[in-house]
Amino acid sequence: MQRLGYIRTSTGNQLIDRQVLALQEACDQIFIEEGTSAVKKHRPVYEHMITQLRPGDVLVVSSLDRAFRSVLDALGELDKLHQRRIQFKSLTQDFDTTTPEGKLLYVIAAALAEWERQTISRRTKEGLKAAQERGKLLGRPVKLDESDVRKAIAILNADPGQTITELAAELHVCPRTLSRAMGRVVF
Repeated sequence: MQRLGYIRTSTGNQLIDRQVLALQEACDQIFIEEGTSAVKKHRPVYEHMITQLRPGDVLVVSSLDRAFRSVLDALGELDKLHQRRIQFKSLTQDFDTTTPEGKLLYVIAAALAEWERQTISRRTKEGLKAAQERGKLLGRPVKLDESDVRKAIAILNADPGQTITELAAELHVCPRTLSRAMGRVVF
């Protein structure tokens, strides 16, 4: 019997130290999926890990919401695991999904995770809309201002030997950034 741990982060910036420490003690091997939403259909690390599980093995997560954020997804995955005689263990929610009571607690935890995800999403959208209405510019800051882009265009027009790649390197941006910026400038 092997115990495989799964960690998922929504962004590459999330710290996973706490999850790793908890799972190191409980697992033989840990699989980490960074920068992937739990509701995303394709999760390559999760899919690979699932293929490694055999009957009698245990899938371990630090918390149910680290693996699933939709009730339907959580129930579907649990059913697939049970059909393959694989156990599921959440370290923070101690329930036995092979019992009716444990399955009920699992469903409740999955419903709360889905509600939390939807609430955060709604609040984020409301916050972005409010910021936009206040005139706040959203998104990444531009790397090149309009005057830099106009100068770059003038240099490229004046010197046929100058390439976008060379000019981008002088401006400390990648060529694609310079090309996009040039496409946005209106004369």
